[in-house]
Amino acid sequence: MEKEPNFFRNFANTFVSSLRACEGVVLDFFNKIQILYENFGELCTAESCPVMNAGSKYEYKWADGVKVKKPISCTAPEYIDNLMSWVQDKLEDTTLFPQEPNVPFPKIFRATVKDIFRRLFRVYAHLYLSHAHHIEQENFTAHINTCGRHFVFFIQEFDLVEKKQLEPLASIISEWDAKYPPETEQ
Repeated sequence: MEKEPNFFRNFANTFVSSLRACEGVVLDFFNKIQILYENFGELCTAESCPVMNAGSKYEYKWADGVKVKKPISCTAPEYIDNLMSWVQDKLEDTTLFPQEPNVPFPKIFRATVKDIFRRLFRVYAHLYLSHAHHIEQENFTAHINTCGRHFVFFIQEFDLVEKKQLEPLASIISEWDAKYPPETEQ
């Protein structure tokens, strides 16, 4: 009878620790995408990318639910700048990412983290499909593939982005899955 409370207490502590680690992971991916995008600053301009898209089939409109409630079309640089500010605000929000160990995470935590990852994926989709020639020309393929693979494998492992949202990069993701199959537990 003594084991049950300890089991649940240990489970709760592990769960809370993993939520706390989640902030670090979000921050790490956010920083990597920000650095990747900064390398395209001169190439991804309002003139070259008048719409935030992932190829010709996917257009992304901006809305943050506060300042911009109805999604609006904007240039890729505007969208990405808005996104980076929005994510930074979320990461600094101590009601969303509590800093004190005894402060609980809000009920919207997982949904917000999923929204962050869904939107960050769009930056990868835009870079891959709208700047493929620049990636190759600048000899940037290995770097963006490493970051992109890590990001995609993480969001797949933890079910953070719906498969439908990954469609713009489906062929690239399929290549990665074939080349780097998930490890199976034995």
